[in-house]
Amino acid sequence: MFHDRARYQSTKGYQLAPLRFSRLDDARYVVTNDVGEYVVLPRHELVDFVRHALPPHREAYKTLKSKHFLFDEHSRVALELLALKYRTRAEQLANFTGLHIFVVTLRCDHSCAYCQVSRQAEGAREFDMSQEHADRALDFMFRSPSPTLKVEFQGGEPLLHFERIRYIVERAKALNQVHRRDLQFVIASNLSRLTDEVLDFCREHGVLLSTSLDGPEDLHNTQRPVRGGDSHRRTLQAIHRARQALGPDSVSALMTTTQASLTRVEDIIDEYVRQGFHGIFLRNISPYGFAVRQRASRQYDVGAWVEFYRRGLAHILRINEQGYPLQEEYTAILLQKLFSPRGSTYVDLQSPAGIGIGALVYNYDGAVYASDEGRMLAEMGDFSFRLGHLSHDSYESIMTSDTLLAHLSDTMPEGVPMCGDCAFLPYCGADPVFHQATMKDAVGHKAFSAFCQKQMSVLRHLIGLLEDDARARDILMGWR
Repeated sequence: MFHDRARYQSTKGYQLAPLRFSRLDDARYVVTNDVGEYVVLPRHELVDFVRHALPPHREAYKTLKSKHFLFDEHSRVALELLALKYRTRAEQLANFTGLHIFVVTLRCDHSCAYCQVSRQAEGAREFDMSQEHADRALDFMFRSPSPTLKVEFQGGEPLLHFERIRYIVERAKALNQVHRRDLQFVIASNLSRLTDEVLDFCREHGVLLSTSLDGPEDLHNTQRPVRGGDSHRRTLQAIHRARQALGPDSVSALMTTTQASLTRVEDIIDEYVRQGFHGIFLRNISPYGFAVRQRASRQYDVGAWVEFYRRGLAHILRINEQGYPLQEEYTAILLQKLFSPRGSTYVDLQSPAGIGIGALVYNYDGAVYASDEGRMLAEMGDFSFRLGHLSHDSYESIMTSDTLLAHLSDTMPEGVPMCGDCAFLPYCGADPVFHQATMKDAVGHKAFSAFCQKQMSVLRHLIGLLEDDARARDILMGWR
């Protein structure tokens, strides 16, 4: 016997789960929840939804129900599923600090105008990390409960103090016979000092390389000058040698967007394709170090970078359509935040912020910072994110310091004005160092924040592509 259809339809209405919504464009709104699920609705359906007037037969009702935006009498178990998703996204906090940055020297042989770290002359060995500080930093690193520990060597140019890199890697692997962690090593270098000795060491110990490539020869040489004027040629030769010695995926590259880059995003991307890279990070310049002193970080506003990004992403999508796989790395991170059950571990987009609990920085002089940007800020005279010193502070005192705990408390966007009501909150972060550098306040005023403007513009554009362009969506969904 078949009953009338109305018998199976709820007459008790539905309840709303916690949600936020923001305008996507002139006609639509994006609605999100605490676990990063999102739905795009026209205004009239959003109004019906929040007024509890959305009929169960509507497609929007079914979508909202499936993504845990509403609960009716047939979906009570969904509340438990929502809680499980929330715990899954938050559980990475329990792993604590996974990234440990060793600044082995501030010496450098390049003179990049946008340098963020206040480089020092090649012969200034007083800016090298001592063995004593290296040992103490390794002790701190292994105190972290994280099952995976990533060691990143930075500078200056870290290969100018290669003997300290060698010591730290070998010592870390020896200590790991007891600690049994998954160790990873990366050297962030301009590769100008890449010798056969370095390559042999990297091959023996599984060390990866990260370098800078700002685009075609003329642009790269202008932005990354070195004695002799052939920075681009040296970089490409080193990349080729590293790939031959260590494998095709052993070297990654990073670019920085300057005023000169803004009109050349297609040229920059094409250079990455020519050099065989399958990823590019369209990175905006940061307001630290020489980048501020030489005004490199103030030559364009965030709106100009957003247009640069939009054009770049369109070009990358065209390249993928032509058969060459290439992904924009920042977009890939946001796609993880949008679709991965665990979100992303990218330090700059965490709540609370990834400072300290996501990354620690051990400076050449023994100072410990909550983030790499925090130590860059210190080079400008602002020590807001200095947590202590390896010589006289314990791991416990640093990780429970008022400095770190106060910043963590301030960097939970859920409780920050404007952030708490923003639909893009699940995909965002706080970036307290950026706001301290630009507004002299770690929380910042979100209405005037370039960080917020960048995030909202990129996310609106990305969600719009996912909703409106089927070909783009197919490509983008392969990046997450």
